[in-house]
Order: sequence, then C-alpha cells, then structure tokens
Amino acid sequence: MAQDSIQRFLFQDHAVRGQVLQLHQAWQAMLQDRHYPTNLQQLFGELTAFAVLLANGMKYEGRLTLQVQGKGPVNLLVVDIDDALQLRGVAKTQAPLTDLTGAQALLGDGQILVTLENRQTDHFYQSYVGRESDDLVQDLQGFLTQSEQLESRLFIAVSDTTIGALYLQKMPETDGHDADAWDRVSHLAATVKPEELLNLDSATLLTRLYHEEQVELFPARLPLYHCPGNREQVATMIKALGETEARAILAEQGEIVVHNDMCNRYERFNADDLDQLFKPA
Repeated sequence: MAQDSIQRFLFQDHAVRGQVLQLHQAWQAMLQDRHYPTNLQQLFGELTAFAVLLANGMKYEGRLTLQVQGKGPVNLLVVDIDDALQLRGVAKTQAPLTDLTGAQALLGDGQILVTLENRQTDHFYQSYVGRESDDLVQDLQGFLTQSEQLESRLFIAVSDTTIGALYLQKMPETDGHDADAWDRVSHLAATVKPEELLNLDSATLLTRLYHEEQVELFPARLPLYHCPGNREQVATMIKALGETEARAILAEQGEIVVHNDMCNRYERFNADDLDQLFKPA
C-alpha cells in the first residue's frame, strides 16, 4: 500500500531545494462521507497540499490554518495542520457547482487567509494569498515566491484517492553555482505529468525527471489525518443551556445532536446522557 509522505530534496550542485508530497490515507480520510464533487475536490486538494508543504517548514511548535471565505458557490474552505503534520479540513458550498471549473467561478471574490500560530511565543501571524488568476496553484506559487523572496515552482495533482505535489525553490546562491541551473531544473519540472505526481514515489519521480542530476533526498515525514472528538466540549455547551432547555430539546427531538463540521462527526446525547450531565453533585 502506498504511504503518505513528504520529503525534502536538494540539488547538490545547484543550490536548488524542494519537496515531494503524496497523500493517500490522509486525503481519503478527509474526503470520507463528504461526497464532494470533482471540481470541489480539486480546489480542496490543492489547498491541502499547500498547507502540508508550508507546515513542513515550521521550525517551532504551532499550527497553520488556511481559510477561504467568499461569495462564490464555494463559500468556505479550511485546512488546518500542526507542526507534527496532523491535518484536517472542510469545504462548504452555498450553491450547486454543476460543471463550474476554475478558482474564479468557484470561489468568486474569496480571499485566502494564512494564519500561523506560534505556541512557544503565543503569537499569531496572518497574511493573504493574492488572487490574481483563475488557477489556484499559480496564486499559491506566487505567494511562495513573494513571502520567501525566493523564486518558486509548484505543481499539484489531485484525484479522489491521492494528492501529489512537487515544489521547487531557488536559493540565493543558486546562480553562483550555475547560472542556467534554475531554468533547467524548472523546465524539467514543468514536464511532470499528473499521473506521475499521483503514482510515483519520491525517489522514482525525481530520478525520472532528473536522471542526470545529483539529487540528495532527505528522510520522509508522515502527514496524518487527525480530528479528535470534542464530546466533552459539547457536553459543556449543553450544561450551559441549563437542564430545563436541554430536556425540552430532548423531548422535542428525541436526542440532542451536534454536528462537528470540521471532523464530519455527530455527537449524540440521549436521556441517560442528560441524567449524567445534570446529576446532583
């Protein structure tokens, strides 16, 4: 079985670095029981890949959240990931997507907010990904180039079972090693096919693209889908309603049901659960 992984690599002779990403199990878990159409999966997958690539560069304990809110048919996209590469996410729509394609048609004026939480300093940093094209990957690539002040190339492929991505970054000393290296490496990367990103492991992909180059591949990290339950939080919310109102809801509906959108999980409370919640101390 193919494994989820993200691996850094370095062109030893050219001072060009990059990452290769494949998500299988984590992506399938994010999509489970969501029934997202293909065009929504594409946007959601591209944002998910971008989040993992960014989080793999975090040098402190923290969390990264990407959020898109807008007035288009897709009115909410959220991907949340921590420094251990534990991720989760959700997409919401407010109108049928039918055969719409492209970021402009699907997201409308939605802006992409990047929030970084540094748990060691308890500080938050926010920035926006500029929406300048109909291709979300091009806009994400532009953000990488602008935020790092280093030229970047980003390639992402998405299916209903897998996400594959290739990310290249030109380091400040690249031209001093080989003035043509960046153009050559970028040109070869642009020949990558979606099926190669989705199906080839990191070593095979890089060998196929760069068989004449010396590429150092670093140990892989394992991204994981992680969306823990929040039953205790829901119980606290129900207690805050008060016993009278909680039992009135129970009498009307037969049970109290709260849906966690991010995890796509239902927390259910019946009469026995309420008896325990409101049991005298």
